Amino acid sequence: MEPTLARRPLTCAIVDDEPLALNVLSEYCAQVPFLTLKAQFQEALAAVEFLQDNPVDIVFLDIHMPRLTGLQLAQLLPAPAPRIIFTTAHAEYAAESYELPALDYLLKPIRFERFVQAAHRARAALALVGAGATTEPAENLNEALFIRQDNRLRRVVVDLFYAEGQKEYLMLYTAAGKLLTLQSFRSLEELLPLGRFVRIHKSYLISLRHLEFVERSRVQVHGTSLPIGETYREAFLEHLHYHGRV
Repeated sequence: MEPTLARRPLTCAIVDDEPLALNVLSEYCAQVPFLTLKAQFQEALAAVEFLQDNPVDIVFLDIHMPRLTGLQLAQLLPAPAPRIIFTTAHAEYAAESYELPALDYLLKPIRFERFVQAAHRARAALALVGAGATTEPAENLNEALFIRQDNRLRRVVVDLFYAEGQKEYLMLYTAAGKLLTLQSFRSLEELLPLGRFVRIHKSYLISLRHLEFVERSRVQVHGTSLPIGETYREAFLEHLHYHGRV
């Protein structure tokens, strides 16, 4: 019997003009049991030539490269195209990259737990395609996060309403209750899907899916009133406009 996409190893390639980034990503691939690295390239054109004859499941693709950018390369890949996970040190490319059918966006320096998060997202997406599913399963409607508890990373699937900063900890308010994790807002934001969560205050990050209404100085998220920080207001409203929420 053929193994399902959810169980069989997923093939991948890495395209990055920085040798250090190639080394880091290849080491990360080696540590994820269901990933099989088929090739890595510093030159985008060589990668295109390889991928046209050697299809893979996932391409970890740098955006800022000479001659041919990752955004341009992604548009040259033959159908059926692999799942694209963009990698870059330039956060300003995030919005443009999501205009393409990208699965995820990893900001350098890439943390291992964030890489694993993206790999699991790719496996879930490919399993859906293999099963002929047209809608996401319940797990994918929520967020699969890696949170620090008891000096280790624990993968949990949660429907996250909002996160509250408590000194060096974060309290996550979820459908399953409250979770306390030794984690920074920055590390949490790196683990969350781009565009679905936004920082509204130095102490709060919210889910747009559970945002009920916005007032001048407050929002309501899943029945809870939270303040909007003055320094976060403009970026928050721009975020809502960009993603069609207002």
